[in-house]
Amino acid sequence: MFGPQPDVAGAAGYTDHPPRVGFFTDTSVCIGCKACEVACKEWNAIPEDGLELTGMSYDNTQGLGASTWRHVAFIEQRKPLGGQEPGVGHEDVDVFAAAGQLGSPAASPGQPAGSPSSPGPGATTPEPGSAPAGAPAGAISPVAPDGRTELRWLMSSDVCKHCTHAACLDVCPTGSLFRTEFGTVVVQQDICNGCGYCVPACPYGVIDQRRGDGRAWKCTLCYDRLGVGMEPACAKACPTDSIQFGPLDELRERAAARVAQLHAAGVPDARLYGEDPQDGVGGDSAFFLLLDEPEVYGLPPDPVVTTRDLPAMWRHAAAAAASLAAMAVVSFVRRPR
Repeated sequence: MFGPQPDVAGAAGYTDHPPRVGFFTDTSVCIGCKACEVACKEWNAIPEDGLELTGMSYDNTQGLGASTWRHVAFIEQRKPLGGQEPGVGHEDVDVFAAAGQLGSPAASPGQPAGSPSSPGPGATTPEPGSAPAGAPAGAISPVAPDGRTELRWLMSSDVCKHCTHAACLDVCPTGSLFRTEFGTVVVQQDICNGCGYCVPACPYGVIDQRRGDGRAWKCTLCYDRLGVGMEPACAKACPTDSIQFGPLDELRERAAARVAQLHAAGVPDARLYGEDPQDGVGGDSAFFLLLDEPEVYGLPPDPVVTTRDLPAMWRHAAAAAASLAAMAVVSFVRRPR
């Protein structure tokens, strides 16, 4: 139930099967367009699940769920933007000052560009006297309280990880969850009885029950498309190749090379998440290149398959039962006649 498993499809009983496939999501080139979310919903006929912004970012889906099989996270950080690629350094750029000149007319002779005297239609700078507290008149708001001007967005398209050791599959009492010949994990809704055991079993909090339905739903890695030689809809729609699909071994090699490239370009925080077969779930079919700690993206730092300790728990339970039985027998034998 844990540790490396080089042939998950073979372990599931497939004798002649294709290579294991998955996703490599390179968050360093994600632009947050949500094309993957839209493509996933359209192809799988997933119902709308709310269009309200969280108030913390440009995120209206908030997280993965029964009706959100792809979720693009938006994380705003006050950190240097540059260094993600050679020649993209912006350490000397004041992004707040630059944003404050949006909508300003072009400079005329003798007048500096972005002069607040003539903001022009569509200007984003507030009129003198109307600026919020803490923002000087004619300047963009909000202003960094400590005077810093560095800003970057971290964007990442999250999805079911299709774990090597999938706890959701282990606890399913009806066989609704099964391992495919591609090494992925799929829910059969016509067999699901809505017990919900899989929901707390998932170490990533991915699978969920749909309101008004009760059955469990999650990403299938477009199992129907894989069967006819097509790539998943989200990867097909991604305009920057942030979501890459292919044989898992090839994706891991490609990801390692990409991390080395980013390190050489001055991005020391670049790291892979979920690709290691030695981790607590035996490695994931969907893994990520991150530019910060996993917790920043809402991912557990050290996921462990929740059914890992089940054999030991059953052994302990059996030992306890045997001890109680032995004590009962001893008490009966020693009872005075």
